[in-house]
Amino acid sequence: MEKAFIIDAARSPMGRSNKGSYVYTRIDDVASQVVTALLKKNPDVDLNLIEDLIVGCAMPEGEQGLNVARNIGLLSGLPLSSGGVTVNRFCASSLETINIAFQSIMCGNGELFIAGGIESMTHVPMGGFNPSLNERLMKKPMPEAYISMGITAENVAKKYNISRNDQDHFALMSHRKAVAAEQQGRFKKEIIPIQALTAKNGSAIIAKDEAPRADTSLEKLASLKPAFLKDGTVTAGNSSPLTDGAAMVLLGSKSFLKKKKVKALARICAMAVIGVDPAFMGIAPIYAVPKVLKRAKMKLSDIDLIELNEAFAAQSLAVLNELKLDVNKLNVNGGAIALGHPLGASGARIITTLIHAMIDRDVSTGLATMCVGGGQAVATIIERV
Repeated sequence: MEKAFIIDAARSPMGRSNKGSYVYTRIDDVASQVVTALLKKNPDVDLNLIEDLIVGCAMPEGEQGLNVARNIGLLSGLPLSSGGVTVNRFCASSLETINIAFQSIMCGNGELFIAGGIESMTHVPMGGFNPSLNERLMKKPMPEAYISMGITAENVAKKYNISRNDQDHFALMSHRKAVAAEQQGRFKKEIIPIQALTAKNGSAIIAKDEAPRADTSLEKLASLKPAFLKDGTVTAGNSSPLTDGAAMVLLGSKSFLKKKKVKALARICAMAVIGVDPAFMGIAPIYAVPKVLKRAKMKLSDIDLIELNEAFAAQSLAVLNELKLDVNKLNVNGGAIALGHPLGASGARIITTLIHAMIDRDVSTGLATMCVGGGQAVATIIERV
């Protein structure tokens, strides 16, 4: 059975939705710039061998519809012989695309893939333009499939006794780590500067993430009102902000690497998915992580760095506490509360950040995991080579 390797990984800067730098720019244009730059960084890769471009998107409508993966491939100048497919597992859509490429390579169904994700939360609203809900899923005893993500965070905070102060402190740490990482140049190797359109047909180069706040404080976070329940603890400040962005990962088989003398950054060791009650969707990594560790024949202590997608501080703290994660290994360059959570792009973003953080800190193993709306989680383990 073939082994799957990550040759390279890159992402766009994450822009604030509705008021950030991508307001006038289509997300397929952002993504095509990332793909083009990723391939330019790897000139030894023969484009004609790319089997498929697999793109995750949580809300595949509008400019993200019409099998946007194929359109991104055409915009990027990929050969017509390379396929393109769009995948949806909500927040974990692009972690799923990486896992699909991993599985395809293992089975011998292709030797070179690009997998990643996109999301413009500016141009396509969360939930889409015209959702059609199944009434059967809106009545008991059915699970709450359509529950608000903010309410799920409140549910988790209550069940696991996560205080407002703890949530705000976690959010502050995320911002501080992200700001420090940006100031120290830790994102330079993973970020592709993007040419974005501006008002009146102008353009600008966007080279850094827009959501991290250097000026935030515990006092400022504590002053924010609850966002979902009048007496709740979940606020805009301790939740991930809406953002736009794209991330892409280049994967190849061991046979391809050997034949073409191409170097890789990491090997994918194992992946896992799991489902939980949708009303407590944020805790799903608690169950996905042991599952992926077992498949990788590893213990949690074997993992050097962990990227846990910070949908909300409440669910992140529940996962951290229940799994007894080492906080010094967790989201070392900040997480989604600071960097943003562009739904379909987030899985590939955390893999990209994880790989570059592993190289930067010269460590061997990494774990990426994230909760998913509807009550799921995905987890993937990688190892440097």
